[in-house]
Amino acid sequence: MKSYISPWPETATLPGFPRSISILGATGSIGDSALKVIRKHPDLFTVTALAGGYNGTKLAQLCSEFRPKYVAVLTEKALKDFKANLPGNYAPEIRVGPKAYVELARLDDIDLVLSSIVGAAGFEPTLAAAKAGKMIGLANKESLVLGGHLIRKACHSAGATILPVDSEHNALFQGLTGHINNNELELKRLILTASGGPFRGKATTFLETVTRDQALNHPNWDMGAKISIDSATLMNKGLELIEACHLYGVQPANVDVVVHPQSIIHSLVEYVDGSQLAHLGIPDMQVPIAHCLCFPNRVTVDVPQLNLAQVGSLTFEEPDLNAFPCLRLAREAYDAGPSHPIVLNAVNEVAVAAFLDEKIRFLDIPAMIESALGRHKTVDVSTCDAILALDHVVRKEAQSCL
Repeated sequence: MKSYISPWPETATLPGFPRSISILGATGSIGDSALKVIRKHPDLFTVTALAGGYNGTKLAQLCSEFRPKYVAVLTEKALKDFKANLPGNYAPEIRVGPKAYVELARLDDIDLVLSSIVGAAGFEPTLAAAKAGKMIGLANKESLVLGGHLIRKACHSAGATILPVDSEHNALFQGLTGHINNNELELKRLILTASGGPFRGKATTFLETVTRDQALNHPNWDMGAKISIDSATLMNKGLELIEACHLYGVQPANVDVVVHPQSIIHSLVEYVDGSQLAHLGIPDMQVPIAHCLCFPNRVTVDVPQLNLAQVGSLTFEEPDLNAFPCLRLAREAYDAGPSHPIVLNAVNEVAVAAFLDEKIRFLDIPAMIESALGRHKTVDVSTCDAILALDHVVRKEAQSCL
């Protein structure tokens, strides 16, 4: 098994404590959970940089508490809101615009970058952190979907270490660490678990009429709007499948998905002897975040204790690829070549935004993606500029179809 968690953390030179951290996406749900961990263990971290996207007001509140040296926002409106709510005795260095995230990812005085930006916007900052040799807590799967080959190369060149924050990939990471011993022949397959989302077991006729609010009502996880819709369509699991292929050097044929409604088992690793190692835990993102930020140490987190007797039973079923074709489309996109996942992700982001704006129906999301993939002819995406250019073109084409 090849991995660009480079080098494997058992041999990596990881930064000591306290770790100077840059949180990209500090005002989102992952940022919220990360800051809960940091509040509980303030001796382990120095919050040096916070990026807050469009939410300048919330970012100012966080900065009042943590006093980072650097901050970033995406728009002038967010900057105005940020300044209006900032304490008078505090003057951080402020960066504005998409490139500001890149700057906060590669600062010399940063040890650890938490990449938790939503969507393709996370690709450039994650690549920048890898090129700078940072320890990266990766919560942005789209970075790997767009350019896993470039990020892998950058990690190997600069000695960057990626630790996967997504609960499923963190579970796989824990199931693999210490068991592979550089012998990839020991690994048989990776098994991603999926909750099934709010529409598990529903027929296509039902899905034709679902509303925005219904799709946002995830049964187990408290997530942002985009990832909640991706969970409802199973695209989130499709993106995770592609992410697993890049992270762990496997092919889609060696990655399976099983629906597990209770979300207690977060993923499993199967070895050639037939044994499976499962990672179990309460569905709370503080757990995988703390594992990554504090690695190789384990620390306490404020989540309920898992009590299997109270859970009672754990159930599993196959995903319904007829009702939820996005998982199939992700497999097909990865197999088709490195430019196809870029198309998959770009159209999905446009379609999800349109659904949230109530411009299209729920089932229009996979329909738009399948149509775009059917039209796409493989192109060279061996550079960052080529990836961003294709992403831009595909988004424009998808917008024109709305």
